[in-house]
Amino acid sequence: MASALDPQALAMDRMYRYQRLVYDATRKYYLLGRDRLIADLDPDDGAHVLEIGCGTGRNLIVAARRYPQARFYGLDISRAMLETAAGNVARAGLSQRIALAQGDAASFDAARLFGVAAFERVFCAYTLSMIPPWQAALAQGAGLVAPGGTLSAVDFGRMEGLPRWFRQFMKAWLAKFSVVPRASLCAAVARLDGFAVETADLYRGYAQYATAKRRL
Repeated sequence: MASALDPQALAMDRMYRYQRLVYDATRKYYLLGRDRLIADLDPDDGAHVLEIGCGTGRNLIVAARRYPQARFYGLDISRAMLETAAGNVARAGLSQRIALAQGDAASFDAARLFGVAAFERVFCAYTLSMIPPWQAALAQGAGLVAPGGTLSAVDFGRMEGLPRWFRQFMKAWLAKFSVVPRASLCAAVARLDGFAVETADLYRGYAQYATAKRRL
């Protein structure tokens, strides 16, 4: 578990102390591609599915309802967000199928936190743009994918197909929340060793989407 004195954890708690109360109501309008990622997960019965940077638990709840025979796990560095997530999961009646833990996305011990050393599905949805050592977090997630399993990521793209004024507005808006789009995200996923990778730009480059399947 992240220390209560961890600077990144404290920063996230400060940022989301109040935002978490309206997070899902507001983010649904611009965190595009999350439901496509969930639809593409398609885990087998009994599969273990990990979300790195689970926030309020929204994605885990949607996925757990869609795939009732899978088991879900959520990691986040913010204790405040995890408190909200735990409440949401409990109200959804999914506490027996969704486990939550606090940890640093770039360096956590999944076996210690969850009792699971490898996952059939690992995903990051608009998470890497908020993690300073995002490449380390990506590598950490890839290292937890079981043979034949997949790592999926969706996040802000370069928005090159959208008007310049919109790109400038979004860059300024995202900066208010310490969000930095990772222009090289898909390229970083493509470089993962031992994976077959597919990438796509969504919504005229608004979002970038990558899936990496670990070879058997």
